Amino acid sequence: MALTLAESAKLSNDMVQRGVIETIIESSPILELLPFETIEGNSYKYNQENTLGGASFYAVNAVWTEATATFTQKTATLAILGGDADVDNFIARVRGQIQDQRAVQTQLKAKSVVRAFEDTFLYGAVTGDPNSFDGLMTLVTSGQTIDANAALALATHVDPLIDKVLGAKPDLILTSRKQRRALKALLAASAHYVESGTDAFGRQVMQYDGIPVQISDFLVDTETTSAKTGGSQSSMYAIHFSAAEGVVGLQNGSIEVVDLGQLESKDAQRVRIRWYVSIALLRASAVGRVKRLN
Repeated sequence: MALTLAESAKLSNDMVQRGVIETIIESSPILELLPFETIEGNSYKYNQENTLGGASFYAVNAVWTEATATFTQKTATLAILGGDADVDNFIARVRGQIQDQRAVQTQLKAKSVVRAFEDTFLYGAVTGDPNSFDGLMTLVTSGQTIDANAALALATHVDPLIDKVLGAKPDLILTSRKQRRALKALLAASAHYVESGTDAFGRQVMQYDGIPVQISDFLVDTETTSAKTGGSQSSMYAIHFSAAEGVVGLQNGSIEVVDLGQLESKDAQRVRIRWYVSIALLRASAVGRVKRLN
């Protein structure tokens, strides 16, 4: 059974590693909900459903037509994500009476890791950076995308976006700050606006149709159709997270905090955070996207 990072953190006996995982989750609405499968090796092959094959009614003694489901086999390859943080021994000793300097640097490095992950979750493309993984902009198909070259509207954009997600209700509507302001104005005017939901950290969360609406600070308002920068579009996503038929995280092991100890080249200690990670979109209809001119 796939676990979220929040659940896996509860199972960790390493307080430093647990603290790093909690910092990472708290910094990202995506990682709060994304389930993770632990895989062997460095890649994961999966079959993305295309057609079901269909069924028909037949007359007595009629010839039956065979039709089977079709799939596209895809591969998600793990990427190596992480970073090192050095803490000078002198600073750690003389300035550590108020705050543990090493703990502070470890926490800040954890935030750098989650920022790199969330940006890649949205805009990653191995064609541009072969060391990363493909994100939603690359994985979501044109059939799951709504072109909205007009002011945002509930009936023509947001409701159809939700309807793009088949088989299950979206777990999250992810948007930029600018897009959320437009959505919030629509919801307030239509009496659909609700802010009584809470996330895993007790923070109030805006909802529409019972679906949490969360901000990603990595969703930009300078998109083109297929690139993060160079245009004046922005995206809103409806996402179903599932290890069986939705968006799932992949990892070999979990997030690791490695104490590399004292350095030879300078009077400092080094800590490394590393994560062998990727994502997979198991069913194309698990994600919908609205792209809109700002």
